[in-house]
Amino acid sequence: MKLINIKVVIFDCDGVMFDTTESNMAYYNRILEHFNMPRMTAEQFAYTHMHTVDASLDHLFKNKEIRKKADEIRKTLNYLPLIQYMEIEPGLKPLLNKLRPEYKTAIATNRSDTMNRVLLEHGLSGYFDLVISARDVDRPKPFPDPLLKIMNYFNVPSSNMVYIGDSEVDEQASLAAGVPFIAYNNPSLLTDIHIKSLSEIERLL
Repeated sequence: MKLINIKVVIFDCDGVMFDTTESNMAYYNRILEHFNMPRMTAEQFAYTHMHTVDASLDHLFKNKEIRKKADEIRKTLNYLPLIQYMEIEPGLKPLLNKLRPEYKTAIATNRSDTMNRVLLEHGLSGYFDLVISARDVDRPKPFPDPLLKIMNYFNVPSSNMVYIGDSEVDEQASLAAGVPFIAYNNPSLLTDIHIKSLSEIERLL
């Protein structure tokens, strides 16, 4: 399958640009351990992988009082030392070098305040024309707001953009925004385009 007239290529961060399993597990387990709670289950990790930190804490802490305290603990934790454990996906930099400057590149992520530092630490500063995090929109994914903001910024129709994601919230945001969706390493997602390597993006464009 070939994508026609694409002008903007948009990436999710966790699970697409980076394998963040180790760093995200460590982050949330730190908070759980503070309350002597068990480490995250596979189901809990799958949820936190997709959602914002606020939604993730809501999911992990059902008790309102503990949830409030968990937010206080979260604010004292420094995620930055964990960035080094994020593993950049093979082929990301070569792909970005080939895409630019013909295509505009952007990020739509449910991360909040760590994205700029992530790009800096992994040598990706300057590779993206626009970065939209959860704090840049009123409603993060699965709502379409991040993609709509990117669409408005570049002043292109949804059909001229493509979004590469790996989760249900990415799929839902794309569908709601009318943006063609490429599923990365997740065959359960409902789309006509599935890839296992970022290098496959070249042939699609």
